Amino acid sequence: MSNTPLAGLRVVEIGQVLSGPFAAAIFADLGADVIKVEKPDGGDDARRMGPAFRNGDALNFWEFNRGKRSVVLDLKTPEGVAALHGILASTDILLHNMRPGAAETLGIGGAAVTALHPRLIYCEMGAFGHTGPMAGRPGYEPLLQAYCGLSAITGAPDGPPVRMGASVVDQGTGMWTVIGALSALTERAKTGRGCIVNTSLYETATLWAGQKLSAWVNQQKPPERHASGHPNFVPYEAFDASDAPFLICCGNDRLFQKFCAVVGRPEWPADDRFATNRARLLHKDDLLPAIRTLLAARDRKTWLEAFESAGVPCAPINTIQELAADPQTAALGMLARTSDGAATLVAMPVSFDGQRPPMGHGAPTLGQHSLDILG
Repeated sequence: MSNTPLAGLRVVEIGQVLSGPFAAAIFADLGADVIKVEKPDGGDDARRMGPAFRNGDALNFWEFNRGKRSVVLDLKTPEGVAALHGILASTDILLHNMRPGAAETLGIGGAAVTALHPRLIYCEMGAFGHTGPMAGRPGYEPLLQAYCGLSAITGAPDGPPVRMGASVVDQGTGMWTVIGALSALTERAKTGRGCIVNTSLYETATLWAGQKLSAWVNQQKPPERHASGHPNFVPYEAFDASDAPFLICCGNDRLFQKFCAVVGRPEWPADDRFATNRARLLHKDDLLPAIRTLLAARDRKTWLEAFESAGVPCAPINTIQELAADPQTAALGMLARTSDGAATLVAMPVSFDGQRPPMGHGAPTLGQHSLDILG
């Protein structure tokens, strides 16, 4: 199988900042021809989100716009809209994450565009969804993490709600958009017609909160915060060694017995308070302080080697710097140079027959390909 399976596919992105550009970046890394349509007054706002990295553009922009071609169109003018339709005549997928109602105001909403281009897959990425009382409301990553409960279930039990450090809602919405678009392409191969694919930050964030939400809806069980811990297993959380933190995951009683052997407490599995996971959940306030005291006495490397040798799941809590230097990161090729050698960026996490799709050229300058595309 080719490691650029979407070669020959044309995608048009009218995207800003993250969710839309990330979806289009997935297509680009998989070999599609991605045309990024940008406004004339500065283009994608992400170009200026941070200090200049290359060609005056920020590193964040490069991260999500490598491998694309840029064309400048003023979609507020009839000429710009006409030029867009000219491009769409040979396009398979259009995706945008414009503010709710903006596409309709410009005359390029889903119904109007798909009426003119019936084979087109039109992907509309919203904030609060395509229907409902909040459909017209804009939104951003931290707002949706807060609104959909993700912040409320993240952090220490006695601490404030915490925003997750990664843009899981924006990037997750990008992923679901790609999944939806590829599904629609499969259907188009049967019917000859495209469709409108709706995704939103609200739906993605709600899905990520799904286990907690289902527990409430079905069992009226309110969620608790567990910091690095787990609501259903003990011990299954982070501990501090003498020099650095690491994670232990005892997902069953057999692993707990192995854990006890490593830390020199073979009597714990015979203690009724700790013999089973359900008992440990009830008596974790007795068990966890004792574990913390034991693990703080030795350095992390020593503990990790001992637990790994015994078959106890464990991992260092790495810094980003440690992740960058880790041999596994290098072996997987997760840090890759753009084809023009202009930057090292994080590769898409998928391979085909063991081969990762090659990374395209660096992010385009604003309107770099306007002449090539528009003539």
